[in-house]
Amino acid sequence: MKAKVFFLVMGMICMITAKGQRSFTISGTVSIQDEPADQATVVLLPQGGQRMTNENGFFRFAKLDTGVYELKISFVGYATQTIPVRITGENKSLRIRLNPAEATSLENVVVAGRRNENISGKLQDVSGTAIYAGKKTEVINLKNINANLATNNTRQIYARIPGLNIWEYDHGGLQLGIGGRGLSPNRSSNFNIRQDGYDISADALGYPESYYTPSTEALDKIEIVRGAASLQYGPQFGGLVNFVMKEGPKHERVRFTTRQTVGSFGFFNSFNSFGGTIAKGKLNYYTFYQYKKGDSWRPNSHYDQHNAYIHLAYNVTPRFKITGEYTLMKYLAQQPGGLTDDQFNEDASVSVRARNWFRVNWNLVSLILDYQFNEHTRLNWRNYTLQGGRDALGMLTYINRPDNGGNRDLLSDKYNNYASELRFIHDYAFLHKKSTFLIGARYYKGLTDRKQGSGNDGSGADFDFTGTEPDASAYRFPGNNLAFFAENVFRITPHWSITPGIRFEHIDTKADGYFYKRNIFIADEKIQEDKSNPRSFVLLGFGSSWKFNNGTEFYANISQNYRSINFNDIRVVNANAKVDPELKDEDGFNIDAGFRGNYKGWLYADVSVFLLKYNNRIGSVFTRDTSFMTYRLRTNVSDSRNIGTEILLDGDILKAIKANSKYKLNVYTSFSLIDARYINTKNTAIADKLVENVPPIVFRSGISLSDPHFNISFQYAYQGKQYSDATNTEITPTAVDGAIPAFSVMDLSLSYKWRSFTFYTGVNNLADEKYFTRRADGYPGPGIIPADKRNGYFTVQFSL
Repeated sequence: MKAKVFFLVMGMICMITAKGQRSFTISGTVSIQDEPADQATVVLLPQGGQRMTNENGFFRFAKLDTGVYELKISFVGYATQTIPVRITGENKSLRIRLNPAEATSLENVVVAGRRNENISGKLQDVSGTAIYAGKKTEVINLKNINANLATNNTRQIYARIPGLNIWEYDHGGLQLGIGGRGLSPNRSSNFNIRQDGYDISADALGYPESYYTPSTEALDKIEIVRGAASLQYGPQFGGLVNFVMKEGPKHERVRFTTRQTVGSFGFFNSFNSFGGTIAKGKLNYYTFYQYKKGDSWRPNSHYDQHNAYIHLAYNVTPRFKITGEYTLMKYLAQQPGGLTDDQFNEDASVSVRARNWFRVNWNLVSLILDYQFNEHTRLNWRNYTLQGGRDALGMLTYINRPDNGGNRDLLSDKYNNYASELRFIHDYAFLHKKSTFLIGARYYKGLTDRKQGSGNDGSGADFDFTGTEPDASAYRFPGNNLAFFAENVFRITPHWSITPGIRFEHIDTKADGYFYKRNIFIADEKIQEDKSNPRSFVLLGFGSSWKFNNGTEFYANISQNYRSINFNDIRVVNANAKVDPELKDEDGFNIDAGFRGNYKGWLYADVSVFLLKYNNRIGSVFTRDTSFMTYRLRTNVSDSRNIGTEILLDGDILKAIKANSKYKLNVYTSFSLIDARYINTKNTAIADKLVENVPPIVFRSGISLSDPHFNISFQYAYQGKQYSDATNTEITPTAVDGAIPAFSVMDLSLSYKWRSFTFYTGVNNLADEKYFTRRADGYPGPGIIPADKRNGYFTVQFSL
């Protein structure tokens, strides 16, 4: 009996002791200016344990006993906060908002997170496994924008990005055409275009044109890094555009959203998505399907598009995540062709081409692995493949000549690309300050199979060559790219940091195929080619930043850039253009310097100047052949230098007057001045001439009034006169070259939220401005491509 009592008492003591030894956690999120604070320092006292917040602002301390602790949170430019935390028998979860250093009040230290309402912003110095310190970066938060998302209206969506030249030639938003700082907007080929961090263009080496544009209705945000992106993402002069897709809600098992849109000229768009988090919070999913069609306002303009996407992210462990994504996009579009200047001035709604068609099929698959060794060390491995193609069928002859029938030109491309990119980032102590080191490697293997020849003499979308083989040219363009890159953020003082970087590139592009040399008096000659062009080079860059106590900063950066000649430059048979056989790669550098930041929580400003130096610039020169026919010669025109300033001011006027107003009166201005000229040339026809596709003034401004349910937004855009060729030709009979006159255009958008429904409507080109932004030498022209006339839309969204 005594033994039983003894063991019973000992068992109760053990249970009480075990219960007393239960461990707890303190976790939370840290935010600044309503954005997650990545890499904020959180110290737990009295133990002295230290954590760095991740890209979502999250931190966690585990295996803690009951008792009283203190959290000390610090972030450069913001007041250090000390928060008492008492653990009495349950885990603690906190939401912490840091105040600028000049405002040290602790009244709002622990707050419930609220929805970020800013549209403009910048990337954090270190985000995930990327470094952006000292670089010119911009962010567009799509969930807060009031615009015609169903048609991917570029003029509205990118309004807050100063200096962008936008080609408006696509009513349905099927393709994106943007160029920055005096670079051609042609299918955004001067930007490195990515989706969730991986390439989506046709061929990153030899044909970096984007035939696929993610649906704006499925985007969370758009990240833009200017020329300094050359070190981490590729050597393009324009920089990086990264489309960040939506994910499923973190705290919902399923959320369904449907958006149905009708608009002018037979436009219809259906967007439907599912998303959520299941499997005990381990699996996040998001998927959508979109169908759109329309006829535009010119005849011969019908299009149909299908777009589908699925995202699966599984947390294998708290440190290891696997993400898989698949994207399908395909469309068929009839193209009305271009116009001469006389035709545009008389009636821009006409079409003189009824047999031009364009077809795109895009399949993207990606697998991304993320592993966090600890709070200071992370690894990211991105793998992806593109299997796609595009076919263009129609008449490429001068637009001032009628289409009298006969065989059409057919250009057919197939793309088969693979890439793998590995990134490793580590935080370490240097001079008693936290520094961050990034190293990475990338391998890319691409293959473009390109054919050009005669299509049939019909009028439908029949993408077949007439003979047993293409009678113009047929080439395989394989390419391999191996790159290594490294950057490091040295935080010299709490305010000053420097960021040096380096990138090594090895590129090997090849051409294997044939073309037919046209002869007048004898049979055409078939010429076989087998070429290889391996080259290696190193790019250097250096950035610096000085952060003030109020959260603003000065930044500056210089980075080298490089652009290789692409397949289009080498071999395309086009009566409107010829290619210099001695064409060479281009190189140069970007310099940025500016001031940016939030002022008292209501105004975001980014004011900067830049210099873009471009050597051996490839451009078009207006010339004549021996029969006095005019054409464009694509060649290394000369060096060029683009200098300018870019200004963005975006603020909530009512928030400046009353911080807690339920209404918002947002006013923004995006403005750029650019002087881009050809230099270092003895060719008097182009010496000191303006670089083509560079409007010297781009001004966009808007105002919106909103409350939690209603929003009305108005935007005004002005773009100065520019030219389409290096000789600054005013007008030509073929309309391929000539001036692009200045224009202004206005847009009005309204939305209203009622329970689970949201209604959107608006009018684009409110004043029915008659204008154009592009003269094309091939598809979708040739000639002037008129921009859309006044059009309206109405969207009903239901979310549950």
